[in-house]
Amino acid sequence: MANFVLVHGAWHGGWCWRRVVQALASQGHRVHAPTLTGVGERAHLMSPTITLETHISDVLEAMEAEELVDVVLVVHSYAGMIGTAVADRQPQRLKHLVYVDAVVPRPGESWGGTHSSAVREARLAAASASPEYSFPAPDPSVFGLSGEDLEWVKRRQTPHPGHPYLAALDFDPKRVAAVPRTFVDCTRPALGTIDAIRPRVRDPRYWDGAWQGGGGVRLVELQTGHDPMISAPADLSRILLEAAG
Repeated sequence: MANFVLVHGAWHGGWCWRRVVQALASQGHRVHAPTLTGVGERAHLMSPTITLETHISDVLEAMEAEELVDVVLVVHSYAGMIGTAVADRQPQRLKHLVYVDAVVPRPGESWGGTHSSAVREARLAAASASPEYSFPAPDPSVFGLSGEDLEWVKRRQTPHPGHPYLAALDFDPKRVAAVPRTFVDCTRPALGTIDAIRPRVRDPRYWDGAWQGGGGVRLVELQTGHDPMISAPADLSRILLEAAG
């Protein structure tokens, strides 16, 4: 039995993992899909005080409360920032770290620092115009979703807290890289805000060579959009089970 912790990206909540949770649990695994503060069913907690550290603590405290070890930590999109921080601070708790079309930052970099200036300026302007300092979700069609899946995600998405967007994350790349890692690259359609990450995870020099070293890294391409837990749950579940060994 493996311990999976599935962490959603921006505008989503633990709800987005429903199909993957069912697939993994049906194989006898223990699966947790926490929702970050201020989004999903915790949207009533939205506040300008929410920071990247709030969300890192959400995940660390969930692992602590459930007394989880040998965790397969699965992080989607924005949550790549969180997974990197957890691997830096508590690598001993992790068996594998799976980045699902996720941000893989450089030390001292922010989530927004991986985006174009146009995207960054638009999100910061939206946050500044919001009394809660948050920015709204895009139409789920940009994630390659359509039909009932698109409508389901559109109904469930909530604004995302703004302060985590420009929060720099300091970490030791060698400590993070000591954890075995998988990067799932969702290529059809490829989301533009992940474009900066794709060459990084293919570059043997990334993190001064640490990315390719340590516990080792695997790159898997999925012919689906940015929300594979919704558009390709069976394929994603297979990848996660392989990561669990």
